[in-house]
Amino acid sequence: MSKDYLQKNLNTVINADCVETMKKIADGTVDVIFADPPYNLQLGDALKRPDNSDVKGVYEEWDSFESIAEYDRYTKEWLAEARRILKDDGTIWVIGSYHNIFRVGYILQDMGFWILNDIIWNKTNPMPNFKGTRFTNAHETLIWATKNPKARYTFNYEAMKAMNDDVQMRSTWEIPLCTGKERLKNGETGEKLHPTQKPEALLYRVIMSSTNVGDVILDPFFGTGTTGAVAKRLGRNFIGIERDATYINGARERLAAITPNADEAALEYTCKRKLPKVPFGAVLERGLISPGDVLYDDKKKIKATVRSDGTIKFKSDTGSIHQMGALAQNSATCNGWAYWHFVDKKSKKLMPIDELRQIIRAEMV
Repeated sequence: MSKDYLQKNLNTVINADCVETMKKIADGTVDVIFADPPYNLQLGDALKRPDNSDVKGVYEEWDSFESIAEYDRYTKEWLAEARRILKDDGTIWVIGSYHNIFRVGYILQDMGFWILNDIIWNKTNPMPNFKGTRFTNAHETLIWATKNPKARYTFNYEAMKAMNDDVQMRSTWEIPLCTGKERLKNGETGEKLHPTQKPEALLYRVIMSSTNVGDVILDPFFGTGTTGAVAKRLGRNFIGIERDATYINGARERLAAITPNADEAALEYTCKRKLPKVPFGAVLERGLISPGDVLYDDKKKIKATVRSDGTIKFKSDTGSIHQMGALAQNSATCNGWAYWHFVDKKSKKLMPIDELRQIIRAEMV
């Protein structure tokens, strides 16, 4: 095991067994793992449409296991290596269907992983239940987890909110199945190259939400390379592991057709935690607000007076803009930058004091 192996294989696809390959990677060197393991669908007889034509299900050898116990053994084997190579503050995503995801979640928790979210991928164009014997299977589940409850993992909350028209993104994702030009085809037969190719839109959310530019994402069940394709577009590094040479050929062609974005500005994203910290006292030092000025809430019904040391006085109490904002609302917490407003001397309009913080931040960049 060495860090050299990881560096030598960045942004490549390895044709090998995932467990044996992960054993070559040093401990704690991977930022994020996205795993789309076999689902163990246990389909049995061929599926038929009402017109008696065949449904292209998953009958490949890699999805067949002798028993549930054997599937559990394999899951524990690859997850043990995944846990070892994952950084302490890294995260793992595992996707599955009702056939396997509950067993995977049970094993994850038994191994000490801490589950952050279960995401429901609601397919807007699911395959119907042709027999009409049960509900249409219209979703899959993603489990997002850390190695321990105290991990300081990456979550680009502001970026995800911005992508969702400034509304907090929920754990239900409405995304269609992979179709059309995005779907890779077998050049000889014209049929789907892979039976369960994931849509790039799904991986876009996974990668945007939980990684930073330059991070290393490992996909131990690489298939046709969706993880690598999105990672390459978003300026992340990837390592793909795949046993099936046919899938690898398709994935490599797909990746070769993608030109990385060289514009660093285009790869930037909204993240307030990355912005320079500005204390309210800096606003006074710059003369943007003066001692004795009055701050208001957005209705101009509540007011406080600015003091020379950067604290404010609300009624008979004094404290920070956050403490006094919380007190004014009878709340446990408050973002004082958003709560308190000042009257702009030129426009005479009421504006949040955060406008003044942005002026200082612009000069710090």
